[in-house]
Amino acid sequence: MTIEAATPERFDDVQHTFGAGGNGRGCQCQWWTLTNAQWERTTKEERAELLREETEATRDGHPAPGLIAYVDGEPVGWVRVGPRVMQPRLARTRAFTPVSEHPWDDPQVWAVTCFVVRREHRGEGVASALLQAAVAHAREHGANVVEGYPVDVAESPRARSNDLFRGTLTMFQEAGFRTVGSVKPGSPVVALTA
Repeated sequence: MTIEAATPERFDDVQHTFGAGGNGRGCQCQWWTLTNAQWERTTKEERAELLREETEATRDGHPAPGLIAYVDGEPVGWVRVGPRVMQPRLARTRAFTPVSEHPWDDPQVWAVTCFVVRREHRGEGVASALLQAAVAHAREHGANVVEGYPVDVAESPRARSNDLFRGTLTMFQEAGFRTVGSVKPGSPVVALTA
């Protein structure tokens, strides 16, 4: 397995990861980057264009909006990671806002918010590898803290695979994250000092 930044020449690879499992194709990993009103006004094609623009911005020195996992050269997984301020829906989510230990306008707090793994590669450690790479990516780009918003499957035993796009609590714990709090059962906020 190799993991690469989502740059313009890899945009089609991101789309391939979205093609077999979960809501990636329709969402285009824009859920956290748009307010609810903006989300309601956009189509799948417009969201894809927004993601393309994010990858194009890497040409100007901006960090990639996410990472892609490859198994034997095939793109099989995706993780969104970036400054929390670039994902404004997080600051509007009541399950998260009272719990974070850091101001919501702090650009050095990064967030890992979305995982997509193709069905045929689930259970192979792809998401865990992406999480570790996401932390390294955040550190390389100046993050002081990395937050996550996983699902605690012990508290939400009926969670379906589509509900796990934020990752699982145990996966984050195994990567060294600690729980900083929870407003809603099954939706903790976790953090790791970068």
